[in-house]
Amino acid sequence: MARKLNAELWDKMHYLFRDYNDRMVHVELRYDYKIDIEALKTVLVCFFEKAPVLHSSFTDNKIHPYWTVMDYKIDDVLTVKDVSEEDLDAEINDFLVQYIPPEASIQMKVAVFNHGDKSVLCVVENHMCMDGGDLKYFMKTLCSEYTRFVQEGASPVDLRTGTRSYESVYEDFSASEKRMAKSLYKNINTPDEHGFPFTPDSIRDKSFIAKHKISADKFDLIRTAGKKQGATINDMILTAYFYALYEVAGFDWRESCSISCAIDLRRHLKDVDHQGVTNHTAWMQCKIPNRGTDIFDTLQYVIQSSAGFKEDKYMGLHGLPLLSFGYKILPHAASEEIIKIGYANPLVAMSNIGVLEVEKLALDGNQPTDGFMSGAVKYKPYALLSVTSVRKELTLSMCCRGNDEDKARIERMFRLIEDNLDVLVGTINQ
Repeated sequence: MARKLNAELWDKMHYLFRDYNDRMVHVELRYDYKIDIEALKTVLVCFFEKAPVLHSSFTDNKIHPYWTVMDYKIDDVLTVKDVSEEDLDAEINDFLVQYIPPEASIQMKVAVFNHGDKSVLCVVENHMCMDGGDLKYFMKTLCSEYTRFVQEGASPVDLRTGTRSYESVYEDFSASEKRMAKSLYKNINTPDEHGFPFTPDSIRDKSFIAKHKISADKFDLIRTAGKKQGATINDMILTAYFYALYEVAGFDWRESCSISCAIDLRRHLKDVDHQGVTNHTAWMQCKIPNRGTDIFDTLQYVIQSSAGFKEDKYMGLHGLPLLSFGYKILPHAASEEIIKIGYANPLVAMSNIGVLEVEKLALDGNQPTDGFMSGAVKYKPYALLSVTSVRKELTLSMCCRGNDEDKARIERMFRLIEDNLDVLVGTINQ
Protein backbone atom coordinates (compact mmCIF):
# COMPACT_ATOMS: atom_id res chain seq x y z
CA MET A 1 0.00 0.00 0.00
CA ALA A 2 1.25 3.46 -0.91
CA ARG A 3 2.55 5.59 1.96
CA LYS A 4 0.51 8.70 2.68
CA LEU A 5 1.48 11.94 4.43
CA ASN A 6 -0.78 14.47 6.10
CA ALA A 7 -1.52 17.62 4.17
CA GLU A 8 -0.60 20.22 6.79
CA LEU A 9 -2.38 23.53 7.25
CA TRP A 10 0.13 25.57 5.24
CA ASP A 11 0.17 22.91 2.51
CA LYS A 12 -3.57 23.47 2.15
CA MET A 13 -3.25 27.25 2.25
CA HIS A 14 -0.63 27.30 -0.49
CA TYR A 15 -2.82 24.96 -2.50
CA LEU A 16 -5.60 27.53 -2.10
CA PHE A 17 -3.18 30.19 -3.38
CA ARG A 18 -3.34 28.51 -6.82
CA ASP A 19 -5.82 31.28 -7.70
CA TYR A 20 -3.20 33.94 -6.97
CA ASN A 21 0.18 32.51 -8.01
CA ASP A 22 1.96 29.42 -9.32
CA ARG A 23 3.40 28.56 -5.84
CA MET A 24 6.93 27.97 -7.16
CA VAL A 25 10.01 29.19 -5.26
CA HIS A 26 13.16 29.85 -7.28
CA VAL A 27 16.91 29.67 -6.60
CA GLU A 28 19.88 30.47 -8.82
CA LEU A 29 23.52 30.10 -7.71
CA ARG A 30 26.47 30.72 -10.05
CA TYR A 31 29.87 29.12 -9.53
CA ASP A 32 33.30 29.50 -11.13
CA TYR A 33 33.51 25.74 -10.66
CA LYS A 34 32.20 22.71 -12.50
CA ILE A 35 29.82 20.74 -10.29
CA ASP A 36 30.41 17.02 -9.81
CA ILE A 37 27.13 15.67 -11.13
CA GLU A 38 27.37 12.18 -9.63
CA ALA A 39 28.06 13.67 -6.20
CA LEU A 40 25.11 16.04 -6.57
CA LYS A 41 22.85 13.14 -7.56
CA THR A 42 23.89 11.22 -4.45
CA VAL A 43 23.10 14.15 -2.17
CA LEU A 44 19.74 14.79 -3.83
CA VAL A 45 18.69 11.13 -3.55
CA CYS A 46 19.57 11.10 0.16
CA PHE A 47 17.72 14.36 0.77
CA PHE A 48 14.61 13.22 -1.11
CA GLU A 49 14.52 10.10 1.04
CA LYS A 50 14.88 12.21 4.19
CA ALA A 51 12.08 14.55 3.03
CA PRO A 52 9.53 12.30 1.29
CA VAL A 53 7.13 15.19 0.66
CA LEU A 54 9.53 16.20 -2.13
CA HIS A 55 8.65 13.03 -4.05
CA SER A 56 4.96 12.98 -3.23
CA SER A 57 1.81 13.69 -5.19
CA PHE A 58 -0.91 15.90 -3.71
CA THR A 59 -4.48 14.64 -3.83
CA ASP A 60 -7.37 17.04 -3.31
CA ASN A 61 -10.26 14.70 -2.68
CA LYS A 62 -12.51 17.61 -1.55
CA ILE A 63 -12.82 16.03 1.92
CA HIS A 64 -9.39 15.36 3.40
CA PRO A 65 -6.44 16.13 1.07
CA TYR A 66 -3.20 14.21 1.49
CA TRP A 67 0.20 13.46 -0.04
CA THR A 68 1.05 10.07 -1.55
CA VAL A 69 4.76 9.19 -1.54
CA MET A 70 5.78 8.23 -5.07
CA ASP A 71 8.59 6.33 -6.73
CA TYR A 72 10.88 8.53 -8.81
CA LYS A 73 14.08 8.56 -10.82
CA ILE A 74 16.83 11.04 -10.02
CA ASP A 75 17.00 11.95 -13.71
CA ASP A 76 13.41 13.23 -13.34
CA VAL A 77 14.68 15.59 -10.62
CA LEU A 78 18.02 16.71 -12.04
CA THR A 79 18.64 18.19 -15.49
CA VAL A 80 22.22 18.70 -16.68
CA LYS A 81 22.94 20.73 -19.79
CA ASP A 82 25.99 22.22 -21.49
CA VAL A 83 25.17 25.66 -22.86
CA SER A 84 26.97 28.55 -24.50
CA GLU A 85 27.51 31.87 -22.75
CA GLU A 86 25.10 33.46 -25.24
CA ASP A 87 22.28 31.03 -24.37
CA LEU A 88 22.94 30.74 -20.63
CA ASP A 89 20.54 33.38 -19.30
CA ALA A 90 17.70 32.22 -21.55
CA GLU A 91 18.18 28.59 -20.48
CA ILE A 92 18.17 29.58 -16.81
CA ASN A 93 15.05 31.68 -17.22
CA ASP A 94 13.18 28.93 -19.07
CA PHE A 95 13.99 26.49 -16.29
CA LEU A 96 13.12 28.84 -13.42
CA VAL A 97 9.69 29.91 -14.72
CA GLN A 98 8.42 26.35 -15.10
CA TYR A 99 5.42 25.14 -13.11
CA ILE A 100 5.36 21.88 -11.13
CA PRO A 101 1.78 20.61 -10.68
CA PRO A 102 0.95 19.48 -7.13
CA GLU A 103 -0.28 16.20 -8.62
CA ALA A 104 3.18 15.47 -10.03
CA SER A 105 5.32 12.73 -8.48
CA ILE A 106 8.12 15.14 -7.58
CA GLN A 107 7.79 18.62 -6.09
CA MET A 108 11.32 19.94 -6.68
CA LYS A 109 13.37 20.16 -9.85
CA VAL A 110 17.08 20.93 -10.05
CA ALA A 111 19.24 21.92 -13.00
CA VAL A 112 22.96 22.37 -13.58
CA PHE A 113 23.91 24.50 -16.58
CA ASN A 114 27.55 24.05 -17.47
CA HIS A 115 29.30 26.72 -19.52
CA GLY A 116 32.96 26.09 -19.99
CA ASP A 117 34.51 25.25 -16.61
CA LYS A 118 31.70 26.99 -14.69
CA SER A 119 28.26 25.83 -13.46
CA VAL A 120 24.97 27.42 -12.53
CA LEU A 121 22.83 25.54 -10.00
CA CYS A 122 19.09 26.22 -10.25
CA VAL A 123 16.21 24.94 -8.12
CA VAL A 124 12.44 25.23 -8.46
CA GLU A 125 10.22 23.80 -5.71
CA ASN A 126 6.57 23.80 -4.72
CA HIS A 127 5.89 26.27 -1.88
CA MET A 128 3.41 23.72 -0.50
CA CYS A 129 6.44 21.69 0.61
CA MET A 130 8.57 24.42 2.16
CA ASP A 131 8.94 28.17 2.34
CA GLY A 132 11.91 30.41 1.61
CA GLY A 133 13.30 29.97 5.12
CA ASP A 134 13.53 26.20 4.84
CA LEU A 135 14.64 26.34 1.21
CA LYS A 136 17.60 28.48 2.33
CA TYR A 137 18.34 25.83 4.96
CA PHE A 138 17.92 23.07 2.36
CA MET A 139 20.38 24.76 -0.02
CA LYS A 140 23.00 25.37 2.67
CA THR A 141 22.73 21.78 3.86
CA LEU A 142 22.85 20.43 0.31
CA CYS A 143 26.06 22.40 -0.31
CA SER A 144 27.72 21.35 2.95
CA GLU A 145 26.78 17.68 2.49
CA TYR A 146 27.99 17.77 -1.12
CA THR A 147 31.33 19.07 0.15
CA ARG A 148 31.61 16.39 2.87
CA PHE A 149 30.75 13.68 0.35
CA VAL A 150 33.29 14.90 -2.22
CA GLN A 151 36.07 15.50 0.30
CA GLU A 152 35.48 12.74 2.84
CA GLY A 153 33.13 10.25 1.23
CA ALA A 154 30.70 10.92 4.12
CA SER A 155 27.10 9.80 3.65
CA PRO A 156 25.05 12.95 2.86
CA VAL A 157 22.13 12.43 5.21
CA ASP A 158 22.34 15.47 7.50
CA LEU A 159 18.94 16.95 6.65
CA ARG A 160 16.44 17.70 9.40
CA THR A 161 13.45 15.41 9.75
CA GLY A 162 10.43 15.69 11.99
CA THR A 163 7.06 17.34 12.18
CA ARG A 164 5.78 19.62 9.43
CA SER A 165 2.82 20.81 11.52
CA TYR A 166 2.08 24.52 11.92
CA GLU A 167 1.41 23.88 15.63
CA SER A 168 5.15 23.76 16.27
CA VAL A 169 5.10 27.55 16.52
CA TYR A 170 3.31 27.24 19.86
CA GLU A 171 5.51 24.65 21.55
CA ASP A 172 7.92 27.06 23.26
CA PHE A 173 5.18 29.22 24.77
CA SER A 174 4.15 28.82 28.39
CA ALA A 175 0.71 27.32 29.04
CA SER A 176 -0.87 30.76 29.43
CA GLU A 177 0.93 32.16 26.39
CA LYS A 178 -0.18 29.18 24.33
CA ARG A 179 -3.81 29.72 25.35
CA MET A 180 -3.50 33.37 24.36
CA ALA A 181 -1.85 32.59 21.02
CA LYS A 182 -4.48 29.98 20.17
CA SER A 183 -7.27 32.49 20.88
CA LEU A 184 -6.06 35.00 18.26
CA TYR A 185 -8.84 34.28 15.79
CA LYS A 186 -9.01 37.76 14.32
CA ASN A 187 -7.01 38.46 11.17
CA ILE A 188 -5.52 41.91 11.81
CA ASN A 189 -4.65 42.46 8.13
CA THR A 190 -7.26 44.44 6.21
CA PRO A 191 -8.05 44.62 2.47
CA ASP A 192 -6.40 47.37 0.43
CA GLU A 193 -7.31 48.16 -3.16
CA HIS A 194 -4.00 49.86 -3.97
CA GLY A 195 -2.14 47.59 -6.37
CA PHE A 196 0.60 47.57 -8.97
CA PRO A 197 -0.49 49.06 -12.35
CA PHE A 198 -0.40 45.92 -14.46
CA THR A 199 -1.90 45.82 -17.93
CA PRO A 200 -5.22 43.94 -18.23
CA ASP A 201 -5.00 40.17 -17.85
CA SER A 202 -4.52 38.39 -21.18
CA ILE A 203 -4.34 34.81 -22.39
CA ARG A 204 -1.11 35.82 -24.14
CA ASP A 205 0.62 36.68 -20.85
CA LYS A 206 3.69 34.59 -19.99
CA SER A 207 5.65 34.00 -16.80
CA PHE A 208 8.88 35.96 -16.37
CA ILE A 209 11.34 37.01 -13.68
CA ALA A 210 12.41 40.66 -13.57
CA LYS A 211 15.60 41.44 -11.62
CA HIS A 212 17.54 44.50 -10.57
CA LYS A 213 20.93 44.71 -8.86
CA ILE A 214 21.94 47.34 -6.30
CA SER A 215 25.72 47.42 -5.93
CA ALA A 216 27.42 46.20 -2.77
CA ASP A 217 29.01 49.58 -2.05
CA LYS A 218 25.55 50.96 -1.25
CA PHE A 219 24.66 48.29 1.33
CA ASP A 220 26.59 49.75 4.27
CA LEU A 221 25.46 53.26 3.30
CA ILE A 222 21.82 52.14 3.48
CA ARG A 223 22.37 50.42 6.81
CA THR A 224 24.22 53.38 8.33
CA ALA A 225 21.62 55.87 7.12
CA GLY A 226 18.87 53.68 8.51
CA LYS A 227 20.46 53.40 11.94
CA LYS A 228 20.54 57.21 12.20
CA GLN A 229 16.75 57.18 11.75
CA GLY A 230 16.06 54.09 13.86
CA ALA A 231 15.28 52.10 10.71
CA THR A 232 16.40 48.65 9.60
CA ILE A 233 17.57 47.88 6.07
CA ASN A 234 14.16 46.26 5.58
CA ASP A 235 12.47 49.54 6.62
CA MET A 236 14.63 51.47 4.17
CA ILE A 237 13.84 49.15 1.25
CA LEU A 238 10.16 49.10 2.17
CA THR A 239 10.09 52.92 2.25
CA ALA A 240 11.70 53.12 -1.18
CA TYR A 241 9.17 50.54 -2.42
CA PHE A 242 6.21 52.53 -1.07
CA TYR A 243 7.46 55.79 -2.58
CA ALA A 244 8.11 54.15 -5.97
CA LEU A 245 4.69 52.49 -5.94
CA TYR A 246 2.91 55.82 -5.41
CA GLU A 247 4.71 57.23 -8.45
CA VAL A 248 4.40 54.23 -10.79
CA ALA A 249 0.73 53.65 -9.94
CA GLY A 250 -0.18 57.34 -9.76
CA PHE A 251 -1.73 57.14 -6.30
CA ASP A 252 -2.84 60.39 -4.65
CA TRP A 253 -0.14 61.13 -2.04
CA ARG A 254 -2.89 61.73 0.54
CA GLU A 255 -4.25 58.18 0.23
CA SER A 256 -3.38 55.40 2.65
CA CYS A 257 -1.55 52.39 1.24
CA SER A 258 -0.28 49.06 2.58
CA ILE A 259 2.37 46.50 1.69
CA SER A 260 2.28 43.06 3.31
CA CYS A 261 5.62 41.74 4.56
CA ALA A 262 6.59 38.10 4.97
CA ILE A 263 7.20 37.05 8.59
CA ASP A 264 9.23 33.95 9.48
CA LEU A 265 7.27 32.27 12.29
CA ARG A 266 10.41 30.37 13.32
CA ARG A 267 11.12 33.44 15.46
CA HIS A 268 8.75 31.77 17.96
CA LEU A 269 10.82 28.55 18.01
CA LYS A 270 13.87 28.19 20.22
CA ASP A 271 15.11 25.11 18.38
CA VAL A 272 14.22 23.92 14.88
CA ASP A 273 16.40 20.80 14.86
CA HIS A 274 13.39 18.49 15.26
CA GLN A 275 11.43 20.22 12.49
CA GLY A 276 10.99 18.73 9.05
CA VAL A 277 11.18 20.99 6.01
CA THR A 278 7.89 22.84 5.91
CA ASN A 279 6.18 26.25 5.89
CA HIS A 280 6.30 28.68 8.78
CA THR A 281 5.62 31.98 7.03
CA ALA A 282 2.84 34.47 7.64
CA TRP A 283 2.18 38.04 6.51
CA MET A 284 2.05 41.30 8.44
CA GLN A 285 0.66 44.45 6.94
CA CYS A 286 2.78 47.60 6.92
CA LYS A 287 0.28 50.42 6.48
CA ILE A 288 1.00 54.11 6.06
CA PRO A 289 -1.71 56.82 6.41
CA ASN A 290 -0.41 58.68 3.32
CA ARG A 291 2.79 59.02 1.34
CA GLY A 292 3.75 62.22 3.13
CA THR A 293 5.19 65.36 1.57
CA ASP A 294 8.56 63.69 0.99
CA ILE A 295 10.25 60.31 1.34
CA PHE A 296 11.37 61.09 4.89
CA ASP A 297 7.72 61.32 5.96
CA THR A 298 7.22 57.91 4.32
CA LEU A 299 10.18 56.51 6.23
CA GLN A 300 8.78 57.66 9.57
CA TYR A 301 5.40 56.11 8.76
CA VAL A 302 7.09 52.81 7.87
CA ILE A 303 9.16 52.85 11.07
CA GLN A 304 6.05 53.49 13.16
CA SER A 305 4.02 50.76 11.43
CA SER A 306 6.86 48.22 11.62
CA ALA A 307 7.48 49.00 15.29
CA GLY A 308 3.83 48.31 16.03
CA PHE A 309 3.91 44.70 14.89
CA LYS A 310 7.51 44.07 16.00
CA GLU A 311 6.41 44.79 19.57
CA ASP A 312 3.67 42.14 19.31
CA LYS A 313 4.79 38.99 21.15
CA TYR A 314 2.49 36.98 18.89
CA MET A 315 3.55 38.58 15.61
CA GLY A 316 2.33 36.56 12.65
CA LEU A 317 0.06 34.28 14.69
CA HIS A 318 -3.13 36.33 14.38
CA GLY A 319 -5.78 34.51 12.38
CA LEU A 320 -3.92 31.19 12.49
CA PRO A 321 -6.41 29.56 14.89
CA LEU A 322 -9.25 30.60 12.60
CA LEU A 323 -7.58 28.98 9.59
CA SER A 324 -7.05 25.81 11.58
CA PHE A 325 -10.65 25.80 12.78
CA GLY A 326 -11.93 26.37 9.24
CA TYR A 327 -10.01 23.41 7.86
CA LYS A 328 -10.98 21.11 10.73
CA ILE A 329 -14.76 21.56 10.94
CA LEU A 330 -15.67 21.36 7.25
CA PRO A 331 -14.73 19.22 4.24
CA HIS A 332 -11.77 20.69 2.41
CA ALA A 333 -13.75 22.06 -0.54
CA ALA A 334 -16.16 23.90 1.77
CA SER A 335 -13.31 25.15 3.95
CA GLU A 336 -11.61 26.70 0.96
CA GLU A 337 -14.72 28.65 0.01
CA ILE A 338 -15.22 29.92 3.58
CA ILE A 339 -11.56 30.88 3.98
CA LYS A 340 -11.57 32.75 0.67
CA ILE A 341 -14.39 34.92 1.99
CA GLY A 342 -12.43 35.90 5.09
CA TYR A 343 -8.93 35.93 3.61
CA ALA A 344 -7.59 39.14 2.06
CA ASN A 345 -4.78 38.21 -0.31
CA PRO A 346 -2.49 41.26 -0.43
CA LEU A 347 -2.27 43.04 -3.76
CA VAL A 348 1.25 44.25 -2.98
CA ALA A 349 3.75 42.35 -0.85
CA MET A 350 7.45 42.11 -0.05
CA SER A 351 9.53 39.16 1.08
CA ASN A 352 13.00 40.03 2.36
CA ILE A 353 14.54 36.57 2.09
CA GLY A 354 17.79 38.05 3.32
CA VAL A 355 21.45 37.13 3.01
CA LEU A 356 22.58 34.20 0.90
CA GLU A 357 25.71 33.28 2.88
CA VAL A 358 28.33 32.40 0.28
CA GLU A 359 30.55 30.56 2.75
CA LYS A 360 27.65 28.23 3.60
CA LEU A 361 26.72 27.77 -0.06
CA ALA A 362 30.22 26.76 -1.14
CA LEU A 363 30.62 23.53 -3.13
CA ASP A 364 33.92 21.81 -2.33
CA GLY A 365 35.39 25.15 -1.22
CA ASN A 366 34.02 27.10 -4.19
CA GLN A 367 31.74 29.92 -3.12
CA PRO A 368 28.99 31.15 -5.44
CA THR A 369 29.95 34.27 -7.36
CA ASP A 370 26.32 35.40 -7.64
CA GLY A 371 22.80 34.22 -6.96
CA PHE A 372 19.29 35.04 -5.84
CA MET A 373 16.08 33.55 -4.48
CA SER A 374 12.60 34.65 -5.42
CA GLY A 375 9.04 33.84 -4.54
CA ALA A 376 6.18 32.61 -6.69
CA VAL A 377 5.07 33.85 -10.10
CA LYS A 378 2.14 36.09 -9.19
CA TYR A 379 -0.99 36.38 -11.29
CA LYS A 380 -2.47 39.79 -11.97
CA PRO A 381 -3.30 41.93 -10.05
CA TYR A 382 -0.95 40.58 -7.33
CA ALA A 383 2.70 41.62 -6.98
CA LEU A 384 5.50 40.34 -4.75
CA LEU A 385 8.91 41.97 -4.43
CA SER A 386 11.60 39.53 -3.27
CA VAL A 387 14.91 40.77 -1.86
CA THR A 388 18.14 38.81 -1.37
CA SER A 389 21.78 39.77 -1.02
CA VAL A 390 25.07 38.13 -1.96
CA ARG A 391 28.25 39.74 -0.64
CA LYS A 392 26.13 42.81 0.18
CA GLU A 393 24.92 43.15 -3.42
CA LEU A 394 21.13 43.37 -3.31
CA THR A 395 18.92 41.66 -5.87
CA LEU A 396 15.35 42.90 -6.25
CA SER A 397 13.16 40.45 -8.14
CA MET A 398 9.55 40.05 -9.17
CA CYS A 399 8.07 36.93 -10.74
CA CYS A 400 4.98 37.73 -12.76
CA ARG A 401 2.69 36.43 -15.45
CA GLY A 402 2.42 39.34 -17.83
CA ASN A 403 3.80 40.97 -20.98
CA ASP A 404 6.62 43.26 -22.07
CA GLU A 405 4.77 46.37 -20.89
CA ASP A 406 4.31 44.85 -17.42
CA LYS A 407 8.01 44.02 -17.31
CA ALA A 408 8.92 47.58 -18.35
CA ARG A 409 6.76 49.00 -15.56
CA ILE A 410 8.37 46.69 -13.01
CA GLU A 411 11.84 47.65 -14.21
CA ARG A 412 10.92 51.32 -13.93
CA MET A 413 9.81 50.70 -10.35
CA PHE A 414 13.12 48.95 -9.61
CA ARG A 415 15.02 52.02 -10.84
CA LEU A 416 12.83 54.28 -8.72
CA ILE A 417 13.45 52.10 -5.66
CA GLU A 418 17.21 52.48 -6.11
CA ASP A 419 16.85 56.25 -6.75
CA ASN A 420 14.74 56.55 -3.59
CA LEU A 421 17.36 54.68 -1.55
CA ASP A 422 20.00 57.06 -2.94
CA VAL A 423 17.93 60.04 -1.75
CA LEU A 424 17.54 58.54 1.71
CA VAL A 425 21.23 57.71 1.96
CA GLY A 426 22.46 60.97 0.48
CA THR A 427 20.49 63.22 2.79
CA ILE A 428 20.67 61.23 6.02
CA ASN A 429 24.42 60.57 5.75
CA GLN A 430 25.31 64.23 5.13
